[in-house]
Amino acid sequence: SRPRFTSPELQRANLADVILRMLAHRIGDVRSFPFLDPPRNSAIQGGIRQLQELGALDDRQRLTRLGRRMARMPIAPTVARMVLQADREGVLEEVLVVAAAISVQDPRERPMELKAQADEMHQRFVHPESDFLTLTNIWNAYRGVGGQPTQGQMRRFCKQNFLSFMRMREWRDIHQQIRETLRELGGFK
Repeated sequence: SRPRFTSPELQRANLADVILRMLAHRIGDVRSFPFLDPPRNSAIQGGIRQLQELGALDDRQRLTRLGRRMARMPIAPTVARMVLQADREGVLEEVLVVAAAISVQDPRERPMELKAQADEMHQRFVHPESDFLTLTNIWNAYRGVGGQPTQGQMRRFCKQNFLSFMRMREWRDIHQQIRETLRELGGFK
């Protein structure tokens, strides 16, 4: 009873990011763009509504100044809005870590044959009140590996703590990209 093929990603995804980038790059209206598999009108409306709620679009569905700043960020519009607000609120450092973390797959690994050991190592990062603070603890431990660690030292740290080296590197790279974008936008110092 299942369909033979899955529906195209564009028809399943939240379109806020697509709409924001199309407007920022002046590609045209998403409703009239010649997609091979056009998204449903309800999905387009949902994306527009979300961008308006985030302050990226005005009532006439035009990009706002905030929307242009959000479109420059290498992350989802909801996360970009969070980062830009954190800059205004003076909590950018803390939010940058979380924003980059939620933009990548969870770096914690839990191999079937070593579940108990992985759980034990991960337990040292757990914050009892917040998953976000747990992510911050992982980040701080990763960043706290002495001075200018070599790639080998970082790999060993990740292996010992049951963390994916590649995901941690992706997390670090996105964190850096967000910082650089904020500098370009005149925010982060």
